[in-house]
Amino acid sequence: MIKSPIQQSSYAQPTQPTQERITRQKFLKWAGLGGVGLMTAVVGREIFKGQSPTPESTNQPANQSTTISVAEPKYIPPTKEASKALGLPLWTVKFETITVDQKGQVIKRDSNKQAKFFKEDLGNGITLEMVEILGGSFNMGSPPDENGRTEYEQPQHAVNVLAFFMSKFEVTQEQYKQIMGSNPSNFKGAKRPVERVSWNHAVEFCKKLSQKAGRKYRLPSEAEWEYACRAGTTTSFHFGETITTELANYDGNYTYASEPEGKYRQETTEVGSFPPNAFGLYDMYGNVWEWCQDTLHNSYKGAPSDGSAWIDNDNKNQVLRGGSWITDPKGCRSASRLSNGRAERDVIGYPFGFRVVCAVGRTL
Repeated sequence: MIKSPIQQSSYAQPTQPTQERITRQKFLKWAGLGGVGLMTAVVGREIFKGQSPTPESTNQPANQSTTISVAEPKYIPPTKEASKALGLPLWTVKFETITVDQKGQVIKRDSNKQAKFFKEDLGNGITLEMVEILGGSFNMGSPPDENGRTEYEQPQHAVNVLAFFMSKFEVTQEQYKQIMGSNPSNFKGAKRPVERVSWNHAVEFCKKLSQKAGRKYRLPSEAEWEYACRAGTTTSFHFGETITTELANYDGNYTYASEPEGKYRQETTEVGSFPPNAFGLYDMYGNVWEWCQDTLHNSYKGAPSDGSAWIDNDNKNQVLRGGSWITDPKGCRSASRLSNGRAERDVIGYPFGFRVVCAVGRTL
């Protein structure tokens, strides 16, 4: 079995009192990740049992957040004259996005957003919605003063990304089962993201989907993932200065800025349960970690500037992005990174899933 950087650390027990909260920096030091890999988005509290507050043990109510709602998206079917992509007609969806301040309060609403997408027919009435992501440039990584930033997110560097299509949601259990014939997920639900999926199986899904559809599908490059996640923003989250558990599914016992503590759902939620970003993508933060094409590199020194995947075939660890339901908000930032072995499906409760890309401007 290929072992991840976490497993290579043998889960060394801390010497300080167990009631002291384990910080991200302490965990990385214990795990010895500097030379063998990266796990910049994981907090040690979940590995060392008895450390983490739970909804039952915390003194705070399970949810202090104000419910944040957005307008229902409006779908416009393609007409006979509608433009096509990869031979498929493009739908249009109009939707609303929100921006919050450091307290998690809504300071802006934009109800004029729209995106184009096509539907891939998987059979049995199951479809995969692929959103058009226009090409552009962005700064990948995090600035030196970002809260929660680690050395693995530097140096921040300019990347030019070609246009591509990305699945609107994380691949769901019904989609995965339709293509792969099985469902490995712990938290069952047709519309929940598939989880406990290895990188190898995610790649196999892409291969089988490509054969079925007659067009090339693959995992996103790490640069494509971050570009799509940020959707033109430069803040820690595409929602703004922070997130709340009304905006994403993560461990709300922990806060990022000045927002109140929120919910800790302790399980996945159905895809699309929270507001989208400006590109019309959902659940880029929390729910399940998402596999990328790229192999592990401990920094961005020498990284491609064209948005392509950075692959070292001798490296057995792959990058994941986005955080999960068990991750604290620092681990859900747009720049946050995680890695694990290609054969691993999860690590101590950290669930692995994925979304797919169909590129139009790059040879696959």
